[in-house]
Amino acid sequence: MNIFRLAGDMTHLFSVLVLLLKIHTIKSCAGISLKTQELYAIVFATRYLDIFTNHISPYNTIMKLIFLGSSFSIVWYMRYHKIVRRSYDKDQDTFRHYILLLPCLILALLINEKFTFKEVMWTFSLYLEAVAILPQLVLLQRTRNIDNLTGQYVFLLGAYRALYIVNWIYRYFTEDHFVHWITWICGLVQTLLCADFFYYYFQSWKNNMKLQLPA
Repeated sequence: MNIFRLAGDMTHLFSVLVLLLKIHTIKSCAGISLKTQELYAIVFATRYLDIFTNHISPYNTIMKLIFLGSSFSIVWYMRYHKIVRRSYDKDQDTFRHYILLLPCLILALLINEKFTFKEVMWTFSLYLEAVAILPQLVLLQRTRNIDNLTGQYVFLLGAYRALYIVNWIYRYFTEDHFVHWITWICGLVQTLLCADFFYYYFQSWKNNMKLQLPA
């Protein structure tokens, strides 16, 4: 653990808290892609298969439980909560997210660090997380007008991976044999996908204007 890893974890946690705050207090999921949330639920379910068999630390286990529980609860709220689900913009959130699953699975079967079930599933979760933000970005581009909590959620979600990249660079220069190409490339792809959003987010913050994405 180092300061960059901790900052990345806390940024990821804050992104989830911001989204839960929006859903619980405003009773709205407007501007949030259910497709992205479903992909994240799959990401965490396949990544943390070892949650009860491989104990690293209490911190690690607690974070796993938080991300697993929050991802599935968000999906439940958006699908079944009688008030929250009314604000879901199904007509705009039309990205065919299921087409991402098979290519990520095939890639995980072909390119992994160790050909075991848990390792393949862990690698699959990395590939899927790299592109899971796509439905959310497409939805934001279609709706254009983005409320503050949604903008903060997406910004924090992208920023957490950027902080992880800094963590990997730090560990590469301070630890022996720290080389994980799959993780690094997936993290870079995920961060680059958010680069355009980052630009407009900072522009809106700098100019004190409402966040809008170009059509």
